[in-house]
Amino acid sequence: MRINTNVSSLTAQEAASNTNKTLSNSLEKLSTGLKINKASDDASGLAIADKLRTQATSINQGVANGNSAVSLLQIADKSMSEQSNILDTIKAKLIQANTDTTSSDGRESIRKDIDKLLDQLDNIAAQTNYNGTTLLQASSSSKAASSGLTFQVGETSSDTISNTAIRSNTSGLSLSTLAGLSANGLTQSVAAAQQTIVDTAITTLNGYRGDVGSTQNQVESAVRNLMTQATNVKAAESIIRDVDYAQESANFNKQNIISQAGSYAISQANSVQQNVLRLLQ
Repeated sequence: MRINTNVSSLTAQEAASNTNKTLSNSLEKLSTGLKINKASDDASGLAIADKLRTQATSINQGVANGNSAVSLLQIADKSMSEQSNILDTIKAKLIQANTDTTSSDGRESIRKDIDKLLDQLDNIAAQTNYNGTTLLQASSSSKAASSGLTFQVGETSSDTISNTAIRSNTSGLSLSTLAGLSANGLTQSVAAAQQTIVDTAITTLNGYRGDVGSTQNQVESAVRNLMTQATNVKAAESIIRDVDYAQESANFNKQNIISQAGSYAISQANSVQQNVLRLLQ
């Protein structure tokens, strides 16, 4: 029997040290709720989980972009809805002017009303904006067509949805002649001719609204799809990254028992060496 080197004790200490490391690792997982806390826990799993997390973050931003786009398109549609009401009123006033029961003075009053209505139509086009972006024409000071808007609704730069250019003002709707009538310029024949032009303007405006509505439906559909993707991606990340508490709790209890048994084994290994004393008695 040897007492200079207690091999049994050293072996038990090594086993106890390894068990304590495993126990500490298990406790860390239970404390954080994560199965992977550092790269050494699962290097490949960490890489996959981080990529999935980045994908989910990108998808969620795409959802946010889509919701903002819907708000923008709704603003444009509501403004054009008011413009449509203005054109309906103008059409009715032109019909009123194109009858012999309306006097010249009455037509002049109608002309002034139409002039004010067309001014308001242009005001709406100039004022309608989202976060500084003018929606119904090029800018607040330019009656040219707006640029077609593009929205990224997805995780890659190619996941975009675009809306056509809009020019919803007197110039774009070909109402400049009607807007430029001089005093007493609204005759019965002019009223008759302008009705057709206003009808065309209404058709053009409805076309703009139709494009906006179609784009909004497309964006909303994309957002619903992205929300489903985000849920599935987060679920996939959770499977890799999150700890299974039932499994890890069982593992912790197991390692805890082994640790206690290891402590007992060390004490027994040390006591065995004392048996050598009996040989010396």
